[in-house]
Amino acid sequence: MPGRAISGARGGRVKWASNIALPPSTRRLRFRRFRATDLDALYRLDSDPRVMRYIGDGSVPSRARVMSVLARAAAYYTHYPGLGVWPAEEQAEGRFIGWFCLKYVPQTVEVEVGYRLLPEAWGQGYATEGASALVSYGFDVLGLYRIIGITHPDNAASQRVLTKAGLRDHGWGRYYDRRVRVFAEQAPSAVMVTRRPEEIPAANKG
Repeated sequence: MPGRAISGARGGRVKWASNIALPPSTRRLRFRRFRATDLDALYRLDSDPRVMRYIGDGSVPSRARVMSVLARAAAYYTHYPGLGVWPAEEQAEGRFIGWFCLKYVPQTVEVEVGYRLLPEAWGQGYATEGASALVSYGFDVLGLYRIIGITHPDNAASQRVLTKAGLRDHGWGRYYDRRVRVFAEQAPSAVMVTRRPEEIPAANKG
């Protein structure tokens, strides 16, 4: 498909090439696109109460709900080349450990970095390694002017990860009508551009 012009890029609207496929691998992690065969792995991740503790109301989704999330993730790659949610695998053994993302915050032109990892991958520096790689990818490859991170107020571990990835604490905000902690960083040569409501990409308004 042809490249799509996407808001939120440095200096205004930049037409990203459709061949921007995946974030680059890190020393220990590689990223790829979600596929239908990932349902079991994604459900194992999202059905763990420890993983979901600080997400939304903390409830565990049904398998059908996870299936719909997987379908939306696949469609997102087409709508926004360069952005998305990518499964993360260990370079050494190819083991699925969770996912990382760069995606629009709904109904805004803000791009959020995020992640969700299996408990057995916690405490090994994977979150910082992956989030740092995506922040660099967003600024250096995609030309984003700003990247934000959103955490539950009590999720101190994720707040440390975002800080280590280069984002700064910007205080309190609202996300799906919940009070959250907001972190953000702007590209070194960024020019802030105020967007009118009609300039928000159509697929991001719902």
